[in-house]
Amino acid sequence: MKIAANKNGKEFAPHPETDGLIKAVIVDVTPLKMMTSSYGDREVFKLVYETEAIDESDRNGLLWSIPYRPSLNERANLRKDLKRIRGRDLNKEEESEFDVESMIGFPVQLIVKHEIKEDRTYAQISFIQPDKSDAPYTASGTYKRVKDREEVQSGTYRKGEGSAAPENEGRQDWQKTIIHVGKHKGLAVGDLDETAVQNLIELWLPSIEGKKLLAADTRLKEALEEAATLLNTPF
Repeated sequence: MKIAANKNGKEFAPHPETDGLIKAVIVDVTPLKMMTSSYGDREVFKLVYETEAIDESDRNGLLWSIPYRPSLNERANLRKDLKRIRGRDLNKEEESEFDVESMIGFPVQLIVKHEIKEDRTYAQISFIQPDKSDAPYTASGTYKRVKDREEVQSGTYRKGEGSAAPENEGRQDWQKTIIHVGKHKGLAVGDLDETAVQNLIELWLPSIEGKKLLAADTRLKEALEEAATLLNTPF
């Protein structure tokens, strides 16, 4: 998770560091999506944890895992982390087929540490184990799974589908911003679905960090930060 201020001055703060173990629970297994890395394109997903820590807005803390490939190979990060989370390795039956969705609601204890990269602060899980106490943490119910989030409609994220109004009528300036990079080049931010916008937030925004920006870069950056605020997506 990163910390950054948008043009309105609002900050997305990382989960606070912990002095020791805190209780948490897995609340989401995100849908597979394509990620471009130095190793090429690959499908990945993340686990999302809700913790007992309360932030300044009186909400429970959230943590995102590293991106996992859907592989149970012994050297795969998913296999290694499942062993830590559950306190044991997969058995033979689980090796042949394991439903990662079954991890939702699984209670854990973990330690959070911060790492600073290029002047940004990331919250990372430095240690994790199953919570075998008599009173494990249970989800508050405030988190909504990524797959269940409805597309935000006119006046917030994007113009409603099926509208007979002119293309830009009722849109805010950031929704009209034209994308000048990638496969959506030439489209407005408001024309994209939520998944496509989140991909730009999570992949394109970090790629321009520390670089000299063109005017088009700055406009798109500000538009995506507005969208991230509405979608409650860290950037």
